[in-house]
Amino acid sequence: MDLWGIIVAVILGIVEGLTEFAPVSSTGHMILVDDIWLHSKDLYSPEVANTFKVVIQLGSILAVVIVLRQRFLDLLPTKKNLTKNQEGRLGLTKVIVGLLPAIILGLLFEDYIDKYLFRKETVVLGLVAGAILMIVADKMGPKDPTVKSVDQISYKQAILVGLFQCIALWPGFSRSGSTMSGGVLLGMSHRAASDFTFIMAVPIMLGASSLSLLKNWEHFNLDTLPFLAAGFISAFIVALISVRFFLKLINKIKLTPFAIYRIVLAAVVYILFF
Repeated sequence: MDLWGIIVAVILGIVEGLTEFAPVSSTGHMILVDDIWLHSKDLYSPEVANTFKVVIQLGSILAVVIVLRQRFLDLLPTKKNLTKNQEGRLGLTKVIVGLLPAIILGLLFEDYIDKYLFRKETVVLGLVAGAILMIVADKMGPKDPTVKSVDQISYKQAILVGLFQCIALWPGFSRSGSTMSGGVLLGMSHRAASDFTFIMAVPIMLGASSLSLLKNWEHFNLDTLPFLAAGFISAFIVALISVRFFLKLINKIKLTPFAIYRIVLAAVVYILFF
């Protein structure tokens, strides 16, 4: 592995860390940065390049777990936590309820999505449609939300947010963008919607990434390890910073600035590809 390979890994790790949990679509950014400019598949086989994208995603997941570690510890079914949950804290069952719709639809339509939706055209449509949903959420969401903390989310809101998460099965829509928008429309503050989005994202992403790693374990060797490690570390460090920054600002800036950025990104992708 030469120096350029390490540089490519670090750049893609930075892109992943910045975009995976922000409502801007990491898929769209990977297409723009990697497919147009860096071409990681030219450094290694497509299988190794795809494994790399899973590895850097795990770096982002680890960062979110660290940032929200107390939230995840509170979800463990200990006696102490069960008592807390009865007193109104977010419980594991609400997270599971929120996850079920996307898990079921994802399993049912995985082959169709991979075959027909992972295209540049559909990503552009997803970027624009997701941006519109985010602007609508900011405009139509309550000015004084009733749910200001993730602990106040009801079972009904959890499953409805889970249904909004299903929209993100369309590449480019963004899991964060769709679930945050759904949460805001359902009466949550932007911070509460963001917390719930990140909590739900970790088990889905961790499960999918782990399965992918098991299928591609043979690609971990002395030749590819520096490439994979550089991407993982850069994604983890950048995500650790960006997630903290995002959660501090989201109630102030809301979703519309991200929506405008998505529309600009869609225009750039369209101009470059079409």
